[in-house]
Amino acid sequence: MSDNKLIQAIKDKGKTMEAEMSFFDHLEALRWHLIRASIAVVVLTCFAFYYYDWIFDTVIMGPSKPTFWTYRMLCNIGDYFHRPGFCIDKINIHLLNTEMAGQFTLQVNSSLLIGVTLGFPYLLFEIWRFIRPALHEKERKAASGFVFYATFLFILGVMFGYYVITPESINFLSGYTVSPLIENKFDIDSYLSSVSTLTLATGIVFELPILVYILSSLGILTAKFMRDTRRYAIVIILIIAAVVTPTPDMMTMTVVSIPLFVLYEVGIMVSAVVEKRRLKRGEAVE
Repeated sequence: MSDNKLIQAIKDKGKTMEAEMSFFDHLEALRWHLIRASIAVVVLTCFAFYYYDWIFDTVIMGPSKPTFWTYRMLCNIGDYFHRPGFCIDKINIHLLNTEMAGQFTLQVNSSLLIGVTLGFPYLLFEIWRFIRPALHEKERKAASGFVFYATFLFILGVMFGYYVITPESINFLSGYTVSPLIENKFDIDSYLSSVSTLTLATGIVFELPILVYILSSLGILTAKFMRDTRRYAIVIILIIAAVVTPTPDMMTMTVVSIPLFVLYEVGIMVSAVVEKRRLKRGEAVE
């Protein structure tokens, strides 16, 4: 009897060791996926550092110039509708550096931000490669477009943040004064922080349909729940639009909130499709 218990204990220990080895094997695989993604980010960061003159003048400082694409489009719209107030021909922004290593730090930090932004699709690809072996064949086919759609939404959000939210915010904040006795002079780090935050935050917010897909696949979120809470979602979206766009005019707030409304409705459709697939799977199992 004791021999049987000993043999069973050895078998249980073997299963435990096998599970632990499997767990550590997964950690090792994840480590290499993250290492490859980090190398890609470092390479892109070095690329941005090398071509920094063009990146700084054209990309980073673009929203601070009246020749920026957004301002030119607003001028064209103003001319078409005979609204000269739409045209922005001057931006009162004066940047300064107050630290000894400030400009070098600026180049390093902004190059890293650009490297992370450009490397985000490859990071998604490595995450997908790590998750894919654990999925069943049907789940793998259903999620085969994960990297494409997530990358597309992220780029769309970054472009929207860079070409719509950022220039409107910079134009408003640079010209806003409490008193004529106070002169606006902005630290270059503050400017970079504003541009990067508004741009990247919008890119992340545009990943809402992907988040809805994941939560719906796990059974946490349903289309019915999203429809029932639509009125609360509208209030939250308007608050987010008001926070993200510090400009007080209703037009800018509307321009920002409309894509968020569209994303929410797309999320409802995504959740409904996931539910139908789950029901079909359940019927097939039965």
